[in-house]
Amino acid sequence: MPNVTFHTLGCKLNLAETSGMKRAFEDRDFAVVPFGAYADVAVVNTCSVTSEADRKCRQAIRRARRANPDACVIVTGCYAQLRPESIARIEGVDYVLGTREKARLFDIVKEFGRKEQTQVAVSCIGEAQSFDPALLSDDRTRAFLKVQDGCDYSCSFCTIPLARGGSRSASVAQVIRQARDIASREIREIVLTGVNVGLFGKGLHDTDRSSSLLQLLEALEAVDGIERYRISSIEPNLLTDAIIDFVAASPVFVPHFHVPLQSGDDTVLGAMRRRYRRSRYADRVARILEKMPEAAIGADVIVGFPAETDVRFENTYRFLDGLPLAYLHVFSYSERPNTAAVDKLDLDPVPRGVRRARSARLRELSGFKSAAFRNRFAGTVRPVLWERSRKRDHMSGLTDNYIRMRRPYDAARAGTIEYVRLGAAESALAHCEA
Repeated sequence: MPNVTFHTLGCKLNLAETSGMKRAFEDRDFAVVPFGAYADVAVVNTCSVTSEADRKCRQAIRRARRANPDACVIVTGCYAQLRPESIARIEGVDYVLGTREKARLFDIVKEFGRKEQTQVAVSCIGEAQSFDPALLSDDRTRAFLKVQDGCDYSCSFCTIPLARGGSRSASVAQVIRQARDIASREIREIVLTGVNVGLFGKGLHDTDRSSSLLQLLEALEAVDGIERYRISSIEPNLLTDAIIDFVAASPVFVPHFHVPLQSGDDTVLGAMRRRYRRSRYADRVARILEKMPEAAIGADVIVGFPAETDVRFENTYRFLDGLPLAYLHVFSYSERPNTAAVDKLDLDPVPRGVRRARSARLRELSGFKSAAFRNRFAGTVRPVLWERSRKRDHMSGLTDNYIRMRRPYDAARAGTIEYVRLGAAESALAHCEA
């Protein structure tokens, strides 16, 4: 039996797509082995969201070759779509497959052997028009279900539309079939994922063009056997009152929203070509908490964008400080080739040292907010889904509103939802009381 190994960089969507490739190899009698172990085939699924992601991709490709000098090395994903020529120059790469080709791997690669010359199969991103389903299930506790791909937006800092193409979706019927299959495997929670989930149903290639994200949520609520759903992330301009109200009234959609902000200054948001301003963001946060006071709300923030002066960064800091958020995901701006921020906007770059200092301040603020959010619920009882994975002598789980808990490992509790009393925040985790 031949062996195959995988290494995935980037988001849960990438992980879900890698999971699909694993199943395709297993269906062809390959054994999946850990990355770094001996393998006949090594697949690296890449990310290109930042220059640091690019560096890690190159590092992973070289590691795959060192671990398996005789293996067939296949590189795919966003970095492969955007920079195929750079990857082809790395010694030992046999195939470079673009976004469209990722799902057609076995149509392109007929023999998994070493090649004298790198074979590059990367279509124009405009040809990426079909929707390829993907699903990631981690330890049979929750599943990350891809419902949407690509993006129709043109944010000036972002390469995702160049790497993944325009928005396209699964049909509602297709998602429901997958949800029922997940339920049959006794998985308790589904996280709906995509590049821009709020665009679900948009795009010429959706098989049910009248569908919307709200219609999908309504249909999923009726699926038996799934006890929890989360929306991975949704843009503030696409987070409608109707979606918020539906989640608030639903017995299975949890009170947790991840809503990208990127900047708390309107001038910077304009330069970023975001489709909202901070007043809209604040209004969405207020609406969520009006309907679900217990909800966790997280935000993505980019610091050091070229339009971000000291004053504009302070505007962002004060705006975030005043919002009742549960956590922040903080990123330092990274110049990406072929984006408007690099090619079209005449703006002075923010020094890298300043970017690092601003990131540190916002990460510190995130720590304060996370602890304050957890402490709000100390002494209350909330449902925790215990994960099956064992970390030393402990197991972890998440409350419905995204508070990470842990307890001594108990196999009988793994994969179950238990109501527990929350303790106060301790370091990075809250602990449930005995």
